[in-house]
Amino acid sequence: MRIRFTLTMDDLTVDGEHFDSVILDWESETSQEEVMRMSERWISSQDFLTRRMLGLSRVGESSLTIEPIEETVS
Repeated sequence: MRIRFTLTMDDLTVDGEHFDSVILDWESETSQEEVMRMSERWISSQDFLTRRMLGLSRVGESSLTIEPIEETVS
């Protein structure tokens, strides 16, 4: 299944520099099970982003939107 992810981070510090807001948007082919695992890790871990993103040392607020992409049939 094709999924669109949108990660929004506010009030963050990367390599010692402050940023008001950063938005990352990407699409990926993944299973529903993997989406569920990612959602669970996101919800249960307060340092999910800082452990996974090189240089990121602080995030004020963040949100992750996960949306299935409908495939059009020609």
